[in-house]
Amino acid sequence: MAKYLFGVDIGGTTVKLGLFSENAELLDKWEITTRTTGGGKNILGDIAEAVADKMAEKQINTEDVLGIGMGVPGPVKEDGTVLRCANLGWGVFNCAEELSKLTGFPVKAGNDANIAALGEMWQGGGKGYDNVVMVTLGTGVGGGIIIGGHMLYGTNGAGGEIGHITMNEAETETCGCGRKGCLEQYTSARGIVRLASNAINNTDRPSSLRNVPYISAKEIFDAAKNGDDLAMELVEEHGRILGRALSKIACVVDPDIFVIGGGVSRAGTIITDTTEKYFKEFAFHACKNTKFALAELGNDAGIYGGAYLILNS
Repeated sequence: MAKYLFGVDIGGTTVKLGLFSENAELLDKWEITTRTTGGGKNILGDIAEAVADKMAEKQINTEDVLGIGMGVPGPVKEDGTVLRCANLGWGVFNCAEELSKLTGFPVKAGNDANIAALGEMWQGGGKGYDNVVMVTLGTGVGGGIIIGGHMLYGTNGAGGEIGHITMNEAETETCGCGRKGCLEQYTSARGIVRLASNAINNTDRPSSLRNVPYISAKEIFDAAKNGDDLAMELVEEHGRILGRALSKIACVVDPDIFVIGGGVSRAGTIITDTTEKYFKEFAFHACKNTKFALAELGNDAGIYGGAYLILNS
């Protein structure tokens, strides 16, 4: 009989779910609303109900389900214990055990960025490699580290929190984490916009960005592609900071490949090209030839990673 896996990616607004065959085929995907009211007490029950409904729709027997892999937007220990997740209203509890009780299936859980990295390793930009570091450049900067085909959880579920590597000890503005000078403050979507705003407000250099009422990361990269000198310098600075950060990571985990995803990565190869250039400048000689690629799975990376987490366990 055919065997099935469910991948689940919990976000602050929606929960993405995917039904997979054991041969890595995505058979169906759908979303439900993330009900964060009441401390998020309904989220796991809603997921269990969504899984049961899909099984009924597809006429899948209980004994044919291998399990559920789940990504959570917060630190998660290897045993499935969440160490507080503010976006969902969760405190400290074992979310994997709880969902397993509700469904009757084996459940594995991990941080959503690490789960997404697992998905990109399995069927995305890192396919074919066992040692992958994924960098997600969005509103913040996240990361996932895969070593020998397995996620790096860390003792406190904080493995891969690369956005909070200190890059500038002289920074005066505070990061969302409460510290100052984090990588996230320069290379996230908000970070590069902050750099652009500072450049525009503190210089009189001409730039097409001065004609944009509300600057976004996309507009900065588009202006750079069109030859705007100031925008090109901002993109170079972005690549220099990110490349330097990744050179530090390479000294520790020595990956086969860096996979860059998140909303900012939609700018394309201008991101990987500039980052790789500066990475080679700063990297330890043995790591200089580490490959770079763009993520390929987009918003589906989390459900792919969840399915693989079960398949590989």
